[in-house]
Amino acid sequence: MESPYNQEISLKEQIDQYSRYWFWFVLFVIISLIGAYIYLRYTTTLYESKATIIIKEDLDRSSELSPFSELGGFFSRYRNNEIENELAIFRSKRLITDVVEELELNILYESIGTIKTTEMYEFKPMVVQFLSFKDSSKSKSVPKLYFEIQSATHFKIENEAETIQGEFDFGDLVSLPFGDIIVIPSLDDPEKFEHFIGKNISVLYRPIDKMSQVFQNRIKVNNDLKNSNVVELKMQSPVTQKSEDFINELIFQYNKDAIHDRNQVAQKTSNFIDSRLDIITQELDSVERNKVQFKSSNRLTNIEAEAQLILENASEFNKRQFDVSTQLELANTMIDYMENASSNDLLPANIGLDGEDIGETVNNYNSLILQRNKLLKSSTAKNPVVVNLNNQIVQFRNTILESLKNTSNALKISMRDLNYKESILNSKITGVPAKEKIYRDIERQQIIKEQLYLFLLQQREEANISLAVTSPKAKIVDRAYSSNVPVYPKKALIYLGAFLAGLIIPFLFIYIKLLLNTKVTNRRDLELVFSDISIIGEIPKVKNGDNDSVSTNDRSILAESFRILRTNLQYLFINKLNSGSDAHTVFVTSSIKGEGKTFVAYNLALTLALTGKKVVLVGADIRNPQLHRYLSDKVKMAKGLTNFIIDPNLTLNEIVEHSEQNEHLKIILSGDIPPNPAELLMQSRTKDLFDELKKSFDFVIVDTAPSMLVTDTILINRLADVTLYVIKAGFTDKKLMDFPKEAIDDGRLSNVALVLNHVDLNNFGYGNKYGYSYSNEKLPIYKRIFK
Repeated sequence: MESPYNQEISLKEQIDQYSRYWFWFVLFVIISLIGAYIYLRYTTTLYESKATIIIKEDLDRSSELSPFSELGGFFSRYRNNEIENELAIFRSKRLITDVVEELELNILYESIGTIKTTEMYEFKPMVVQFLSFKDSSKSKSVPKLYFEIQSATHFKIENEAETIQGEFDFGDLVSLPFGDIIVIPSLDDPEKFEHFIGKNISVLYRPIDKMSQVFQNRIKVNNDLKNSNVVELKMQSPVTQKSEDFINELIFQYNKDAIHDRNQVAQKTSNFIDSRLDIITQELDSVERNKVQFKSSNRLTNIEAEAQLILENASEFNKRQFDVSTQLELANTMIDYMENASSNDLLPANIGLDGEDIGETVNNYNSLILQRNKLLKSSTAKNPVVVNLNNQIVQFRNTILESLKNTSNALKISMRDLNYKESILNSKITGVPAKEKIYRDIERQQIIKEQLYLFLLQQREEANISLAVTSPKAKIVDRAYSSNVPVYPKKALIYLGAFLAGLIIPFLFIYIKLLLNTKVTNRRDLELVFSDISIIGEIPKVKNGDNDSVSTNDRSILAESFRILRTNLQYLFINKLNSGSDAHTVFVTSSIKGEGKTFVAYNLALTLALTGKKVVLVGADIRNPQLHRYLSDKVKMAKGLTNFIIDPNLTLNEIVEHSEQNEHLKIILSGDIPPNPAELLMQSRTKDLFDELKKSFDFVIVDTAPSMLVTDTILINRLADVTLYVIKAGFTDKKLMDFPKEAIDDGRLSNVALVLNHVDLNNFGYGNKYGYSYSNEKLPIYKRIFK
């Protein structure tokens, strides 16, 4: 059979179980909100600063890859990899270290308040310059220094351990255990400076490497837009100007680094051209000296006019021969450079070699060199990407060198062919003197050197122009700016969390209390078990030291509760029993000891006696009598129930005692404790006693033994008109309710009514908050609030 306590409680009843403790909810909500306010008041507020940039694509690189843009996925992955590489540079410790050094972010200035310490950034009343460090102090955290500005020229310094103490003038060299410093006042704004006079300021020097790691963890660099070059930089900081300066400086350092990388090719080309110009200048000077020496030694003036006709016919041939010689010279120069240069060096670009294949291959080779060098800054040579790039560089270098050699061989063949044709032409001009032929060779060499010299000058100017007009790689869309609303802590969320915590904490306490509570608490607990049994009384809790008996003209809550019990008992006699007798016998019992049956029996007898009825209280708990607690010492020694049953000569008047509290109340004690209580109560003298009592009294109240522990009450229950079963709130376990339920169902106890004893005022009735407030007993205000 399912236990009655497993029956589902209605939602209203569940709410009532918690709403009676409304004050605790209000109190905890107030405490939680006050705690949230204090937390927000003294917690460091963080604001978010962010900037947006666009990373420009390399025009040369993008033009090389433009034919592959239709490949879709492959090209997108390549493009994404390029963006990821740039993001890695933004996050690199090398770049962030440059920013920290430039802005001196490793030196922290704080204004010390009464409770909260605030960082100073925009205005610092003084600047501490750390000039030198002893031993390895620079790589370690030096002690925090505390400064007190005493005047515009004087300050005081100390540390927490008080190993550093002293007063100095601004601008003096201060030697400390870790190194030397100079303190310079910020007098640009005298009003702000005067505000800090007499106040304490802390200065902390932190190693740059450690601070770089801190900022490396705080900066967020993301490319949220797919297939785009838009990059967003974010950082949270309590000082918005500091984070904005950091982000802006990081962008600047990135552009500076990118410009440096791109200038390496142009610088290498410029250096190559300068070296070639030095050689060509020397060669040209030598040819010109030979020409002057030849003409002067042979006394020649205008030899060209003599062979003008032949030279006009050979002009086209000479032009071809010059072009081939120039290209051959450039090819051989390039081959010599590559054979002597390191595999890590960039190759000169656009030096004038015919053929687009060699120029494009050189540009691709230089791009791979730069890309590998970037990766080596943030990774090792064993990185698979670096190894792959090295393999490509070797392939490209071999390809370029092979192409140059093939070009050189082809040019040599062309040159031999031209020389052969030249010999034919020379045979046609045999009439020209040998001196003219030698002079023509010298002049031709001069022209070749002059044109090569002019060509190299032009290439050098182009390289210098590319160095001068290099544009930043990151285009700034939005410079760093900060939000006005803090991102941490979120006030609305904190207050909401505090409010919910203020509700949840008391709820959990109450829920656990209810969950672990196995005791009877209120009327509802009894009704779940005894659905067809009347509950005719609820007796309030009596605290230690309070009066536990009803007196004449008593208007206490206790007295009112027994008057209600008396009234309900009388209606019970009228409605249920319909007894023709004017005398009524009421047995008072319970399941176990300590539930207050004697307390209920005694006060019920007193309450009935207050109406002027003749009442007798019989102590039938002959095993563990407790009724004597309410009597004087003289009465405690009188004979009682057991003496009457044992001694047939003993009369009723001899065992009846008068109550000192009410003249209408008589008391019969339990008497001497017998060795066989059950057998004693089964004797006929027991029934004779109750028959005589009914004749002499209007009400017979019997304090019996606990029904669950002994069988005494069940043996004499037939003699009772009504059995009041006392259950003590907060004491009687709910499992004990099964015993009276079974005893009633199988007839061992008859005409049973329930009395709930020791009820908390908050649990009267169905847990209402009013109780017996109609009486003149006033509770203190704090008790009324908590109830």
